[in-house]
This record gives sequence, structure tokens and C-alpha cells, in this order.
Amino acid sequence: MKQNKVWKLLAVLAIVLVLAGIWAVKNAGSLKKTDTSESSEVSENVAGSENAESTSDAEKEETSESTENPDFALETETIDLEELTSYELPIIIDFGAGWCGPCLQFAPILESVHDSMIGSAIIKYVDVDKSNLASEYPVRVIPTQVFFLADGTPYVPSEEIDTDFLVYNDETTGERLFTVHEGALTEEELNAILADMGVSP
Repeated sequence: MKQNKVWKLLAVLAIVLVLAGIWAVKNAGSLKKTDTSESSEVSENVAGSENAESTSDAEKEETSESTENPDFALETETIDLEELTSYELPIIIDFGAGWCGPCLQFAPILESVHDSMIGSAIIKYVDVDKSNLASEYPVRVIPTQVFFLADGTPYVPSEEIDTDFLVYNDETTGERLFTVHEGALTEEELNAILADMGVSP
């Protein structure tokens, strides 16, 4: 009887050892994966810090000033055109809303161009549900973009620009007041318009 108990105890011990061995093998594999990912993160961080060091101080200063300055922020509820004109950069104001399908399709394009043009142009987005600013501009539908040159005058497209614009003139003097585009633009169209407005990439 004692031998049976010893054999049973040895069998249980063997099963426990086999299970412990399987657990160790499985966990050793995941530990190796964790170590690999950590080392790649470290190498990415090292590469990132080397790239950051190679960026000139002037570029860092210009980027931080532009991103921290609310006049260069994309979204706004107010526009002080006189203040924006003081930067002597072309200005685009886009009017849209979160429920508008074409506005939602245009939003990533507008954001991408905004991010790439910080310091070269001022691009603003106004949600018509959060601001009554659209009443100060000729906005009939959304999305609508209003374009101003660096000196604050309305943009006059050259013949090379194959985009339909609406022009609003003063009834008395005939002076151009607004140049407007209704609907979404492609990224290529928006970049071509900015280049026509004098923005160099």
C-alpha cells in the first residue's frame, strides 16, 4: 500500500513538473517577444532623438511659435481679419459643420494642408453651428472657402487655376469684396490655389 501511495505521489509530481515545463516554455517565448519590442522602441527613441538633434534651432523655434500661436490654429469661432493680415500670409477660411457629409470628407484634406502650411499660410475652419461668423461672409452652402491674399485683399485666381469661384463685388464701386469657392476641394486643388496665392512649398 505504501508503494501505491508513493507511485501516486510520483505520478502527481510528474504531471505538475510537465505542466510547469509547458508554462515555462510558453512564457519564455513571450518574454523574448517583449524584450524584442522593447529594444526596437529604444532604438526608435534613439533614432528619434538623433533626428531631433539634427533639426536646426531656428526650425524648432518657428514650429513651436506657429503651433502655440492661436492665430495659426485650424479651428476657430472668431476671425480678426486685420490681425491675421498682419502676418502677411495668404488666408483661407473654410465654413463647415460636423453633420455635413462633404465637410467631413474635406476635413482631413483641410487639416493636412493646414499642417503642412503652418508659417506659410493661415488656414482656418469655422463650424457654423458653433459660430455665427458665416453671417459676415457670403456663405450660402457648406463647405464654403473664402480666400484672401497676404495683404488682406480678395484673391483673384489666375487663368491656370481650373476651379470655379464666386466673386462678390461692391454694388456701388464694383470693388471685389470676396472670392469664394462652394463645395469641397481636393488636396491638389487646394495646394494649387495656395501656390497661385504666392505660397511656396
